Amino acid sequence: MNRSNSGANLPALRSHNAALVLDLLRVAGERGISRLELAERTGLTPQAVSKITARLRAEGLAAEAGRRASTGGKPRTVLRLVPGAGHAVGLHLDRDGLTVVLVDLAGTVAESRTAPLDFGAPADEVLAAAAGAVAAVRGDGAPPVLGVGVAVPGPLDHRGGVLHRVTGFPQWDGYPLRDALSARTGLPVVLDKDTNAAALGLALGAEGPADFAYLHLGTGLGAGLVLGGAVHRGLRTGAGEFGHQTVQLDGVPCGCGGRGCLEALCLAAVHRGDAAEAARVLGTGAANLVGLLDIDRVVLGGRTVAADPDAYVRGVRAVLDERARRDGVRGTPVPVTAHRAGDRPVAEGAAQLVLAPVFGRVGDSEAPVFGGVGDSEVPVFGGVGDSEVPVFGGVGDSEVPGEVG
Repeated sequence: MNRSNSGANLPALRSHNAALVLDLLRVAGERGISRLELAERTGLTPQAVSKITARLRAEGLAAEAGRRASTGGKPRTVLRLVPGAGHAVGLHLDRDGLTVVLVDLAGTVAESRTAPLDFGAPADEVLAAAAGAVAAVRGDGAPPVLGVGVAVPGPLDHRGGVLHRVTGFPQWDGYPLRDALSARTGLPVVLDKDTNAAALGLALGAEGPADFAYLHLGTGLGAGLVLGGAVHRGLRTGAGEFGHQTVQLDGVPCGCGGRGCLEALCLAAVHRGDAAEAARVLGTGAANLVGLLDIDRVVLGGRTVAADPDAYVRGVRAVLDERARRDGVRGTPVPVTAHRAGDRPVAEGAAQLVLAPVFGRVGDSEAPVFGGVGDSEVPVFGGVGDSEVPVFGGVGDSEVPGEVG
């Protein structure tokens, strides 16, 4: 395998078909899957599957996992993913701290770090802290790293890799964080909102397409929306600015410049130590979201929720149940659950911004644009003809991988 300081170049991952096969290997886990099963589930011919798996094995991405009895003839050889063949860094930059993880191809966390961070400090200081965190989890650089996924508070431009007026920190407006961090680390970088990253991680773990909202309550309040199994960002990455819906005209001032925003009211209750009121306010916003999008479930997360998950689930559920009663016999309460791992899902989801396209798990609207390095340095995932080659690299949409399968 080709390894370099600027990231791992894995030429055997180039085609959509290879991504399909890799995803099935990933899902199968240590138990593995046979070539015949791969052909059946992908719709590819056995010959095509054999060629793809041969390439994956040659690149160290797949390996034999034993043999399995067949209904006739010789036992089938079972293949499995080699998780350590590639890694991704997930970095969550919050207003007062950072979390960084190094995960393998299976999504297992190999290394992690947390550290204080002043997001209001000069950009160079924040950038130095971010680059230092990435270097810390990479260690000696031996594990091949495909790239860095960075999750930060919004609003921002996901495709351009540029921050906008982050609530409470307007000085970041227009800052090209993606390219700046790529220049510091020598790795491809993809940027997204913290809530979108967490929602992506949860969506990848769901069985089949789903419609849900991930509501993150920590230093701020935001939402990640998953519709039809895909993260919904909107044309300008503006979807999910959940905390800045006005729920009280002429209410308390908010850091965004508005008044009566859901975030301002919710955080005020949190600061008073009134979790019940904070949950009621959060539930009011969640009910608005359910009414607008008819989503299947609501997932709560963030450090504030993790500190008292039962109180927040109970409070949000009470508001949603009341809404269902008002809707009459057709109203079915929307399930509410809490992720108890605090801010960790954001960093792990950020790593999936890098890994998900490797397995063909994103559509055109979700496809990440990596930036800050030359085309020769950007990881190319493939192994067939050029017409099938998706290239990650801060370039035109035509080079961004589309959904497969």
